[in-house]
Amino acid sequence: MKIAQIPPLYESIPPKLYGGTERVVAHLCDALVDLGHEVVLFAAGDARTRARLVPVRDQAIRLDGAALKSDLAAHLVMLHEVKRRAASFDILHFHVDMLHFPMFEHHAQKCVTTLHGRLDIKDLPTAYSHWPSYGLVSISNHQRRPLAKANWLATVPHGLAPDVYRFQAQPRGEYLAFLGRMSPEKGPEAAIRLAIRAGLPLKIAAKVDMVDRAYFETAVRPLLDHPLIHFVGEIGDEQKSEFLGNARALLFPIAWPEPFGLVMIEAMACGTPVIAYHCGSVPEVVQHGVSGYIVERDEQALEAIACIDKLDRHAVRACFERRFTADAMARSYEEVYAGLADSQLLGRAS
Repeated sequence: MKIAQIPPLYESIPPKLYGGTERVVAHLCDALVDLGHEVVLFAAGDARTRARLVPVRDQAIRLDGAALKSDLAAHLVMLHEVKRRAASFDILHFHVDMLHFPMFEHHAQKCVTTLHGRLDIKDLPTAYSHWPSYGLVSISNHQRRPLAKANWLATVPHGLAPDVYRFQAQPRGEYLAFLGRMSPEKGPEAAIRLAIRAGLPLKIAAKVDMVDRAYFETAVRPLLDHPLIHFVGEIGDEQKSEFLGNARALLFPIAWPEPFGLVMIEAMACGTPVIAYHCGSVPEVVQHGVSGYIVERDEQALEAIACIDKLDRHAVRACFERRFTADAMARSYEEVYAGLADSQLLGRAS
């Protein structure tokens, strides 16, 4: 198949530092190429990929130092370039929410739209009801609940290339890890609270967005003075195996309907178990008692920390390899693509 992949332009492919959607797209492109597909990636020129790259901007938006820039203009230019070439593709796979809907109605029968964010937002049900011909893919079953009647084609969990993450059978550190965004819903305050109560060091590797700057300065920064807490800052893939693999556990004390939670499978790829609060997609990702523990409140989390070393890190890695590799993700998308292709053939025959 000839497949176009259309990701957001905010981060590089793959991201140089923090980034979820763009990281998943990078791994998906390479895995589809390995399966023999002709993959064309529309992205910023700093992308690193085994697919054929069509550069639509010189570099990804977030780390572009230009004082003034327009993310809307950049994405519209990208969509225009995709539309100009649309007839040459069997599948157009979008990762930009619904931004493309008004422009690609005549190609909806060969469009796959993976939704990467939360869907319990006002205006979304009305918008999706206006374009029911677009087939949607969720990244967890929980994610799709607010739009239960939408045109869902499948749920495809995220996947990562196993060789990017180094398995660590025996962690060299005695610390707990927190990796993600420095935002209230991700629970950095809860992670700090748990580490202090457990009497264990906590290393925090987190991105601080401008929208979360005030929260960080007022709610989190004062807590960083504690001797057990170490703020690392934002890290990229090159540091993750060391950071996650040498932690006793990843703390994931979220307080929102997490659509997937990529960091959980990054930790699992390193053999590091996950202690996660029961929200959103967590029960679909963590196998309780095998790849980590799912808890409801702080006291349960502290009990999980106390017995985390009882979990077999080889079993944690095996959970990742069984369910969350890039190859598994790509093969699931192959089924979605084939279903659309069959529908197109039936439509032409009728």
